[in-house]
Amino acid sequence: MPFTIRPATSDDAATILGFITELAVFEKAGHEVEATEETIRASIFGEGSVTHAVILEADGKPAGFAVWFYNYSTWQAKNGLCLEDLYVSPDHRGSGAGKLLLKHLAQVAVEKGCGRFEWSVLDWNEPAIRVYDAIGAEPQTEWIRYRMSGEALADFARAE
Repeated sequence: MPFTIRPATSDDAATILGFITELAVFEKAGHEVEATEETIRASIFGEGSVTHAVILEADGKPAGFAVWFYNYSTWQAKNGLCLEDLYVSPDHRGSGAGKLLLKHLAQVAVEKGCGRFEWSVLDWNEPAIRVYDAIGAEPQTEWIRYRMSGEALADFARAE
């Protein structure tokens, strides 16, 4: 099946929200989705956005997406491309579509002079891990990812 990848536009907000919701359900966290079409339009396509997105299409119909932003490595003194989410609909898994999206983003990273291309994966997502291993990506086991959100974030920001 021929796949194409195109830049997402604000008209894709509903499609992106659908993929975000499907991904969250797949990751057993569907109840955590707070995004709306409006917040997607503002955060990805609004003025000053630092977020980018592409839509994967199969025969002209949406089949997946990827969302990323640029981070910075002080050691390299270069930007890095940080993949936030990559999702391929179930009908197209195993077809090479995910690898195609990863390759597209690797090409973006190289074109933009990035020193790294990084992402996270849930430790139980064996199919994805197999793909990442097969393309030469390496897990970063010496780092522990931390997160602060919700009330913990608000409380810490207000603390004296």
